[in-house]
Amino acid sequence: MISTYTTHAGTTITFDVVVDDILQNLSTNNIDPNNKALLSLVNGFESGKWRRQQFEQFIWNNIKDTALSQTEKEALIGDEQTILTKSAKNLRLLEGDEKGGEIGEILLYGIMKKYYSALPVVPKIFYKQNRNDYAKGADSIHITLNTDGTFSLWLGEAKFYNSIKDTRLDSIIESVHNIFIDDKLRKELSIVTSLKDLDLFIEDKKLLKDIKDKLADGISLDDIKQQLHVPILILHQCEITASNTESFDEYKKKMREEHIKKAEIFMKKQDIKLNSVYMYKEIKFHLILFPVPNKSELVDRFYTKAMFERDED
Repeated sequence: MISTYTTHAGTTITFDVVVDDILQNLSTNNIDPNNKALLSLVNGFESGKWRRQQFEQFIWNNIKDTALSQTEKEALIGDEQTILTKSAKNLRLLEGDEKGGEIGEILLYGIMKKYYSALPVVPKIFYKQNRNDYAKGADSIHITLNTDGTFSLWLGEAKFYNSIKDTRLDSIIESVHNIFIDDKLRKELSIVTSLKDLDLFIEDKKLLKDIKDKLADGISLDDIKQQLHVPILILHQCEITASNTESFDEYKKKMREEHIKKAEIFMKKQDIKLNSVYMYKEIKFHLILFPVPNKSELVDRFYTKAMFERDED
């Protein structure tokens, strides 16, 4: 893995990039296999306070890419209020340990679009809501179009944690492991080819046919794994972020150190758990870490706004 596959070219889109590199370049430990990258993003500060409104705007500006089909989005162009209302109605608004999980899923869709130029070919929140399908599958499905005329498939996982302690990492690694159960992986491929969204995103008919042929039922999963990427987003409450009173540059230095250290621990755990996955070394993994000062505040505000938008008929 010689590239992180990001397309932001070092520019600040909404959030600042603290780390964007393959893990082998970041770690003093021997990282094997060489199929892992880290993207560390942070939100800014203003007048000494974390820019909560900027974060929330990013979430609500990107909710449509996972909560609405492409047909709905095209039909509602220019009608932002209806887009928000329909998107909010499709949210599951989970409770318990999973509460706030939708924020992580939406953030992942926004990051994939803004930082990887990925096409949201399956709006997962929309798909699960309309199928009444809450069985665990990937939290995101994207396709990227490569410069050589080929494509890559991205199946992602997202979590929103109230801490990033080592023990919290096990559950998302388990979710990543479940992606590679043959029946579940085939189901994800069938979703891509069965929905109309793919046809609306890919104008090149030859490329569209090539994508459908390579993801078709009956294709060997070994072929898929060679072009498979797995973005893993951990949105997490962070004491460094909550207590920051230093300059933004000093804050980013602290987050860089913290996130590189956490990425090493995460990938060691993942190597052990996924060691039995066939062709594991061929699959490309992208750990995306994003700190926030207070999870419960963000979740409560998100749920309040979601309930309000649902009533805006």
